[in-house]
Amino acid sequence: MSRIAPGGIVDGFRVGACLHAGGMGSIHAVTYADGAPDPGFPMVMKLPRLGGDGAGSIVGYEVEQQMLQVIVGPHVPRFIAAGDLTRQPYLVMERIDGRTLDRHLEAGAPLAVETIRELGAALALAVHDLHRQNACHLDLKPANVMIRPNGEAVLLDLGLACHAHYPDLLAEETRKPVGSAPWMAPEQVVGVRGDPRSDLFAIGVILYELATRELPFGEPQTESGLRQRLWMDPVPPRRRRPDLPEWFQEIVLRCLEPEAAQRYPSAAHLAFDLKHPDQVTVTARGRQLQPTGAFVHFKRWLRAAGKHYVPSPPPLQQIDSVPIVMVAVPHRDVADATLYSLREAVARSLGLRPGARLACVTVVPTGASDEGAYARHLAQLRQWAAPLDLSRHQASFHVLESGDVAEALIRYAETNRVTMIVMGAATHGTSMQRLVATVPIKVAMHAPCTVILVKQALPFRHLAGD
Repeated sequence: MSRIAPGGIVDGFRVGACLHAGGMGSIHAVTYADGAPDPGFPMVMKLPRLGGDGAGSIVGYEVEQQMLQVIVGPHVPRFIAAGDLTRQPYLVMERIDGRTLDRHLEAGAPLAVETIRELGAALALAVHDLHRQNACHLDLKPANVMIRPNGEAVLLDLGLACHAHYPDLLAEETRKPVGSAPWMAPEQVVGVRGDPRSDLFAIGVILYELATRELPFGEPQTESGLRQRLWMDPVPPRRRRPDLPEWFQEIVLRCLEPEAAQRYPSAAHLAFDLKHPDQVTVTARGRQLQPTGAFVHFKRWLRAAGKHYVPSPPPLQQIDSVPIVMVAVPHRDVADATLYSLREAVARSLGLRPGARLACVTVVPTGASDEGAYARHLAQLRQWAAPLDLSRHQASFHVLESGDVAEALIRYAETNRVTMIVMGAATHGTSMQRLVATVPIKVAMHAPCTVILVKQALPFRHLAGD
């Protein structure tokens, strides 16, 4: 352990109390010692462990130093400074206020499903933001996830992370599995790093643990024990906790699929299901109460014997190939030609992107949608989507209430990490175009993603005698 004591000064930082000490190092509160301007937030200094098996922690220090300088946003601590590796290695970063997820596991009573759903969605959105920057965490566990008071998740300890644009120092250092055994994905066990779906597996383990207080694959101590997750299924969470809904088990077990291709295609897709559980399609996976039989495990074992996973494309390239496509469908005063043109534009977008998700959205005035009207609007959305070939896509249908159509669409796109919005060039038909013609422009100007504005198909104008 570093010999820096509270009260000492290192490169202009005054070291304060030790906040945490573990096998890989210690974390201390720090302030500027030379009167430098206050950064506007509290800081901590992370000191790697130098004695004993220090090589691994030094490599982890180098990786984290590299990551903190290239990853930005509210879901990682802000980077301040780093020490000279040959003299005194340290990292100074933002101190995050909140509670780590392992604190929730210390509570006596099981967490409510709604609480787990909210925590999981926040974690998935944080992971998606990391993947959008071409990085994978690869060591997600409850102790490495901090939840801010506002509900946002912050990802801590990036020492085992991997960035598509930088050398993977850990892969160069060792060919053995690297990570925390209970949360490690099957492909990590066989030495593949850099697949963003490995982080989705870890989120599945965390959700399972938060719901049942059990680890789905235990705590294996050997490589052979780790390899069992290449063919073994965990006990269904509803068998351990019968009050869990089927949609929750569907989500968790999909995250825990041995084959990465069978998991969610991106963390945004996972967050979408956690935010909209009523839209989750429950299969036999969500209903089962008995573990998978030995014969299935045997067939998987034969496939996994000697198997080497094929590395995936860079995270950003992979998640861009499976976007969340949102289509804004007007609920009234709309020409058939417009509805047809929207459907054709969506079909082209989905056809180019197998695995993309479609979210069909309509916005109705606030207070105008009672239970009967809500059901009618949903039925209209499903009827509009019926001619689409959705065999390779997930689809969901949403009725939003708002007095501002553009704001509602933009807010929905932001909170659900929508990749592309498809909407009519005029959203409410000819009799209202002069009043609401600014809606598509407002969406195009302020949406956090690509916006495709669709005009009526020309053949329909001829058919109508125009």
